[in-house]
Amino acid sequence: MVHHVPVPPTAPQFLGALHPPVPIPGPPPPPSPSAVRDTPAVPAADSALQRILRGPTGLGTTSLSLTRGDAPSLPDQVPSAPAAPAEGRAVPGLYHHPVPEPDPVRVEEVSSRIKRWAEDEVQLYPEEWEGQFDGFSVGRYMVGCHPDAPTVDHLMLATRLMVAENALDDCYCEDHGGSPVGLGGRILLAHTALDQLHTTAEYAPAWQESLTSDAPRRAYHSAMDYFVRAATPSQADRYRHDMARLHMGYLAEAAWAETDHVPEVWEYLAMRQFNNFRPCPTITDTVGGYELPADLHAQPDMQRVIALAGNATTIVNDLYSYTKELNSPGRHLNLPVVIAEREQLSERDAYLKAVAVHNELMHAFEAAAADLAASYPLPAVLRFLRGLAAWVDGNHDWHRTNTYRYSLPDFW
Repeated sequence: MVHHVPVPPTAPQFLGALHPPVPIPGPPPPPSPSAVRDTPAVPAADSALQRILRGPTGLGTTSLSLTRGDAPSLPDQVPSAPAAPAEGRAVPGLYHHPVPEPDPVRVEEVSSRIKRWAEDEVQLYPEEWEGQFDGFSVGRYMVGCHPDAPTVDHLMLATRLMVAENALDDCYCEDHGGSPVGLGGRILLAHTALDQLHTTAEYAPAWQESLTSDAPRRAYHSAMDYFVRAATPSQADRYRHDMARLHMGYLAEAAWAETDHVPEVWEYLAMRQFNNFRPCPTITDTVGGYELPADLHAQPDMQRVIALAGNATTIVNDLYSYTKELNSPGRHLNLPVVIAEREQLSERDAYLKAVAVHNELMHAFEAAAADLAASYPLPAVLRFLRGLAAWVDGNHDWHRTNTYRYSLPDFW
């Protein structure tokens, strides 16, 4: 444990430039004056986190800079021509940071490897779902979210887990045979593919056989096997814990679906703190080839930063998937839908209020990360915070550019 860490004079300038000024082609029109306040896409003045992420500049600070001494080498990254900017526009008024185009060589390699894994190792989907798998663009997603991954092998750790999580969501909860009925039993058994069952000799073979009984369990078991071989025991246990959180969120949403209950807005946001992207950014250190020590990860201030990152990125999903879910069978709960019903707002006003909720969460995330970086100016903490922020930015960029899956409502 590190107690009472002295804050050096350069603390407000740690971490290295996180949010480079990268233009997004075709900027969206500004929202109407009544829509959302305090929501610049790229603020003219630095945010608190950006100032901390600027990097040290004084004498003797070279070893503290993530953009110099602490940055990993990329031995398998072949220099390539810059990728053409992807299509897609941001939600007007949404506070976000543009990111560079993901390296096209890495994107192609990750996309090729994950498809071979899905088809050959875990038999993830039938042939008729191939277009949906390709349209997910998971290679672009993971390369954009993990810019400090030393190798493609490191990127594949995150990519397999991401695909496995989505397979379970689709097959157990959503579009491809999912149902809230009996979901708890299915999820618990799938969770044993991540968190090994320790049982008697008589019953162990039946459990072992169950791990290959459906696509989600095959994917979970295989992806976790790759992960634990690269991660430390502490990192693997952290991931299991975060997946248990995710599964609890799935079950809360399923319970509401079974009773046709629309939660209060605060209840929905509580559910979304569990049913969210948290397992993905919290493995940023494993993917980066280092470890944030368990005692630092468990610090309440670090837990707040991680929770805010997960909450903000998940509301991004609510906003970009809004029209997709409206056009799907049944009623899908998302933040604009819940706000509209519970606060008696129009669809447009509810959507714009959801944008404002996201923006407040993003500002809170950046402020909390800046405070934590100043309190614990340690290389692992600083790099982990930088990885979280990069994941937040990359997640938004993937949603913005994935026009195969998402389109914006006509509210502007």
